[in-house]
Amino acid sequence: MMSKITRQFKLTLALSAALFGMGCQTVQTTQPGTVGITRTQSMAVSDQQINTASAQAYSKLVQESAGKSQLNRDAAMNARVQEIARRLIAQTRVFREDASRWRWEVNVFQSDQVNAFCMAGGKIGIYSGIISKLQLTDSELAAVMGHEMAHALREHVREQVSLQYATQLPGILLAAVTGIQALGQLGDMVSSVTLGLPRSRQAEVEADEIGVELAARAGYDPRAAISLWQKMNRLGGSRPPEFMSTHPSPESREQDLAATSEKVMSLYRATSAR
Repeated sequence: MMSKITRQFKLTLALSAALFGMGCQTVQTTQPGTVGITRTQSMAVSDQQINTASAQAYSKLVQESAGKSQLNRDAAMNARVQEIARRLIAQTRVFREDASRWRWEVNVFQSDQVNAFCMAGGKIGIYSGIISKLQLTDSELAAVMGHEMAHALREHVREQVSLQYATQLPGILLAAVTGIQALGQLGDMVSSVTLGLPRSRQAEVEADEIGVELAARAGYDPRAAISLWQKMNRLGGSRPPEFMSTHPSPESREQDLAATSEKVMSLYRATSAR
């Protein structure tokens, strides 16, 4: 009969091989688009795992908000957000064809927070505070939503979880040896990243660029991304709004947005001319 120690050792070897194998997976999550993003990404966890965890977190948030009467109380605002989301979602196929089959969800949350998000798999949340406090135009709101949707298209949460997973591999293997449910740690990491840990500068640049192109293709002025960040800076003062707290804002950001906007202006003009 196989001893307990032998079984644990074999489990450790199997888990080690599986994790290292997944860690070697290099993927191209999106097509380049006009903005030309071609970076490949290393993923150590599956998109299905990330999407499932995100869907569960989003459902819980929606249910809790509904129970507190903090969901979709402003019918006009909600209708406006839904329409902008509809137009943006229709353009996601430019970057990845499978996005058209995602189960997109869009909700407005009644809150003074100046914030927004899009969880993996297309779960969008807009806090009413970002619209009312910044008095956003439709094009500026499209810039907000496009930026967050771009994070989902590029699977930045999955990428960040994969990085954490790799750095914690020795601990996960030790957990397997000592009989702890090691793979349960993945769920904890997914939840932590999904709820808003800071993303890398590279991820933010990609979200800026893809978001601007999505907006332009949907018929929204891409230059509104510049005025959006100007409003953010004015509102934040010495302390940036929560929406910006995880978004690096170097002095060159407006220049980068201006250059990207110019790159996609022809798309915007073509859409507007129809």
